[in-house]
This record gives sequence, structure tokens and C-alpha cells, in this order.
Amino acid sequence: MTQLRDPAMKLLDSQRRTPWRGAVRRVGFIAPAAVIVILALIALFPSFFASFFGNGDPRFCDLGSSAEGPTRGHPFGFDLQGCDVYANVIFGTQSSLGVGLLTAVMSTTVAVVVGIIAGYRGGVVDWVLSRLTDVFLGFPFLLGAIVVLTTIGSRTIVSVSLVLALFSWPLQARLMRTSTRTVRGADFVRAAITMGVPTYRILVRYILPNAITPVLVIAAISVGSVIIAESSLTYLGIGLEPPTISWGLQLANGSAHFIRSPHMLVFPALFLATTIISIIVLGDTLRSALDPRRQR
Repeated sequence: MTQLRDPAMKLLDSQRRTPWRGAVRRVGFIAPAAVIVILALIALFPSFFASFFGNGDPRFCDLGSSAEGPTRGHPFGFDLQGCDVYANVIFGTQSSLGVGLLTAVMSTTVAVVVGIIAGYRGGVVDWVLSRLTDVFLGFPFLLGAIVVLTTIGSRTIVSVSLVLALFSWPLQARLMRTSTRTVRGADFVRAAITMGVPTYRILVRYILPNAITPVLVIAAISVGSVIIAESSLTYLGIGLEPPTISWGLQLANGSAHFIRSPHMLVFPALFLATTIISIIVLGDTLRSALDPRRQR
């Protein structure tokens, strides 16, 4: 039996890897992936990148340089408190990407667990979990986040990520449920059930690897949406708060002085826009490459 099952699993593995290989060869994957890798390195080692110009300390401020434009050693100029905008943008990458990735991980984990259980078990379990998903879908994403964030105390990266994840998992859960129901009817899953393979092993080894791909693509795209949401909430004063450094806080501070000192707003906005575009293009490329209707 093992000898018969191994070639089948090898065939499934080769079919599963082929779309990913085709995706990574596309220009639409390489270019945004390179940008995201650079941003990830900046988020991991902000002090190293910030030290390229000046002292690299975002909290070192000189009121004598308040709102001055770009100068030698300070390519992005200074903010209203005389702090180096470049250093703040570099350190803000860590917070903004951190919220996006942490939210995506938490929401995807919940969505996968809820979706795979509902899709595989069916019946009453499916009905209960589906109604729970509908309840959370009834709350508008930003409005729900605003209501919750205004009621909590300290708004840190972790707390903001938890709130955003609370309202971002239902759509992924529905997709995971649909994908699981499709895979559940496959011949290899029925064969595993017939052979008495434990349910946990069926879910982890057979259903999850074959059903999770579309959810991962949506999760990758949702990172950009979460970063936009965090920046918007922070801009409105109900997201991250000092002493945290983020692009949203820089946008909020720079918008009030855009006419006199446009550099305070332009450079954080450029980093934010570049990040969002790269994530969206990367997600769309993966979605196109992994769509079976577009595969030859």
C-alpha cells in the first residue's frame, strides 16, 4: 500500500510546485519581491540603514533645524522638532511592516483553523462556524477597528495588530472553507478516509497543503491593506501612538506643514506607497500564477 501511495504523493507534490516555479520567474514577482526583501532588511536592521546618513538616531532632535529641507547628511530633511526624517522613516518601516505581518499571521491562522474545520466536518459544526463568521463580517473593517481601539488603553504594535486581525479573518475563513470542501471530495482524501487514516493526519497532510494556497495569496495581499489601515488609523489619532515610530505618525505630523515643508510628508508617503504597490503586485502575480484556470 505504501509503495502505491508514494508515487501518487510525488505526483501531487510535483504538480503543487510547478505553479510556484512559474511564478518566481515572472518580472511581476522578481521586482516587487526584491523591494519587499530590502524593506524587510531595513525593518530587521534599522540602525544599520539609518547610520548611512547622520548619526542614525531618530530621537536625536535639534530645534535649531526645525522643518529644514534636505541637506548633506540628512537627505530627507528635518521634522518640526528638528529630528532627522530619514532616520524616522527607516525606523518607521519596522513598525508598519510589523503590524502588517503580525496581523496577517494572526488572521490567517484563525481563518485556516475555522475554515478547515467547518469545511471538513460540515453539518452543525459548519453551520455554527459559518454564523460566527457572518457576525464578524457584519462589522465594517475600519469602523469596527475604530470602536475597539478607542476603548483600549495603550495602543502598541501588538494591540493594534490584534484589533485589526479581529476584523480581517472572516473573508479568509470563507475562502478556506470553500477550498476545503473542494479538496475533501478528492480521490486521495477519500482513499485516506477508507484506509482509516486519523482525521488530524488527513487535515494536516492531505487537505491543508492542497487547500491553503488561495488563502496564502489573499493573506499576502492583505498585508498591504493592513498597512494602509494602520496608517489611516494612526493618522486619525487612534492607531499607534508615541513613542512608537511609524509612517502613519509621520504622515499625521507632516500633513499640517505640507505647504511650508513638503518633505515631512512626501518621503514617508513614498515609502508607504512603494510598500503597498510592491505587496499588491506580488500578490496579484502569485494569484495569476496559481490560478488553475490560467495554467496550461
